[in-house]
Amino acid sequence: MISPIFLTVPGLLGSGDDHWQTRWERERSDTHRIDLGDWENPNRTVWMSRIDQAVAAARGPVVLVAHSLGCQAVTWWANASGPSGASSVLGAVLVAPPATDRPDLDPRIARFGNDPRHALPFVSLLVASEDDPYATMDESRALARKWGAGLVDIGRAGHINARSGLAHWPQGQAAAELLRDARTGNVRTLARQAQAILLDSDPNPRTSGTIEAGRTSHGEGAHIRH
Repeated sequence: MISPIFLTVPGLLGSGDDHWQTRWERERSDTHRIDLGDWENPNRTVWMSRIDQAVAAARGPVVLVAHSLGCQAVTWWANASGPSGASSVLGAVLVAPPATDRPDLDPRIARFGNDPRHALPFVSLLVASEDDPYATMDESRALARKWGAGLVDIGRAGHINARSGLAHWPQGQAAAELLRDARTGNVRTLARQAQAILLDSDPNPRTSGTIEAGRTSHGEGAHIRH
């Protein structure tokens, strides 16, 4: 049996050397970046095509680990592919997706607006920060409900990027590991387990953060700094 791999999906401008995605790629032999092409001038169709190619090339089960605008790229691709096209995806971790309906939005981000309103065809966790400058908790909550994702509030962590001081973010890696066997998992249970890992707390009692689950089928100004 082929072991599942992680495919990272960075956002606008890509993920730099100090970003947790890049560190995972350097440190883990089972983690690989999807090269989406032009990081500074994203094209939604091209990014969707690159994800499709990478998932097919994996020739086995994958877990998608997206950050920022990469989350929208994943949801658009999944919406276009449907359950059959995304059948090899065990799940997705969607970290800090931006709100794409703000009036002052960077036009490069606006191209990914009108986010798909269909639940993702695989289990997913949306990891959000209370002080993310590109999405309020209410905006993150709305995205989670729209995509059928479990919402995990990790407190004040900025845009959950290199500036957040996460280094190689071992808690994030442990949370992503939950999705390797999550094809039939309950999204609310997964969100609770992920939040306990990310906050180093007890997974059973109600934690101080927010755990929500949407339906499931089994402004920024200038630009986003990663």
